[in-house]
Amino acid sequence: MAVGLKVKFNWYQIGESELLYSFFSTIAYNLENNIWGSKFPTIMIDLYQGKVDVDKLQFVEQELQTIRNELSLLPVNKLIWNIDDLSKMPPWGTNISKDIRNLSDYYVTSDGNNLLDVLFKAINKAKELKSYLEISSI
Repeated sequence: MAVGLKVKFNWYQIGESELLYSFFSTIAYNLENNIWGSKFPTIMIDLYQGKVDVDKLQFVEQELQTIRNELSLLPVNKLIWNIDDLSKMPPWGTNISKDIRNLSDYYVTSDGNNLLDVLFKAINKAKELKSYLEISSI
C-alpha cells in the first residue's frame, strides 16, 4: 500500500508502507532503546498513529532534527526493516547505492527524495498553512 503525507490539499509521496514502518522501527530500536515513543513521542506516537495537530508541529520538527542527527551517526547495517520480526530484510537486501553512507541517507521516497527532507518540507507547509500533518494511504 502506498503512503504519503497530506497537508490540506498538498501531497508528499513516501512510497510503500513497509518503508515507512522501517523508518519508525529503526528509530524505536536504535534511538529509543526499543521503547516506542519514549524519546520522540510526537513522531513515534502522534505521527505514527496518523496525525500531528497544529499545536505540536514545533515538537515534531525538533524531534525530527534530533532523529536526523542521530541517524547520521549510525551505519546502514543498523537498519531495522521490521521491529516485529528482526530477521526481515528489505526486498533489495544489501544492494544499495554507494551514496547511502548512514541511516539518515538510507530512506528514500519512491520518487527519489530523502524521506527526512520530505518530512521537513511537509512540516513547513503545515506550519505555513496552520494545518495538521497527516499520514495518508492511497
